[in-house]
Amino acid sequence: MVVDPGDAAPVAAGHLARETGIPRASLYRALADLRETGFVTHLPEEQQWMLGLAAFELGFAYSRQESLQRLGRPVVRRLVDEVQQNAHLAVLHGTDVLYLAEERAPRRPSLVTDVGVRIPAPWTASGLAVLAALPREQVRALFPDAGSFVASRGDHPHRAPDTPQALRRALVAVRADGIARERDTVTAGLASVSVAVADASGHPVAAVAVTFEHARTEPAEVTALEAAVRAAAEDVERRLR
Repeated sequence: MVVDPGDAAPVAAGHLARETGIPRASLYRALADLRETGFVTHLPEEQQWMLGLAAFELGFAYSRQESLQRLGRPVVRRLVDEVQQNAHLAVLHGTDVLYLAEERAPRRPSLVTDVGVRIPAPWTASGLAVLAALPREQVRALFPDAGSFVASRGDHPHRAPDTPQALRRALVAVRADGIARERDTVTAGLASVSVAVADASGHPVAAVAVTFEHARTEPAEVTALEAAVRAAAEDVERRLR
């Protein structure tokens, strides 16, 4: 449920117990745990409880993702119609990417990704696109050491970055032309190209990507796919603003 500040007035524990049917002892233990994690705040002078900052942040994040999904899905659908390849819209969720919208083109290979699926961000073109657009300090906070990375599967030559140094090199390449590229890292035989989507403040909030069979796609076709993805990302940005 999205947190609505208008419905977030402080309430007494007794009122919560009556409304929920939870025994008071159990309720107080639950409230103490929620206070520790920032989801509720205790007002000792009033002997009441109210939603904490973490609850508002969670509600805002959910609301933003829902907006992105609604605004982005038609763009992704048109992109698939245009390029006849699978395409998706994803957001950064911690150190993973979370897929919000995905459209499949006819007679194209099946994908391991789908709406609601999470994959380590450095494995994916979408993740690299968003990370490249973030402040470098934030990237370092997300991936401070080798233990922050999930090793990509297989022994193919196109392994995902698995150290801070390798990630920095990958992001420099993305920033060079604004296109993130991934090959064989998520699924052998498939490649993806992606472009970040920024909000009105310039902060990257999502990425649009297309996935294709690299062995069956000519360089000129890849260039055309990249142009189409860039245009789609710009379209989502216009809708957000």
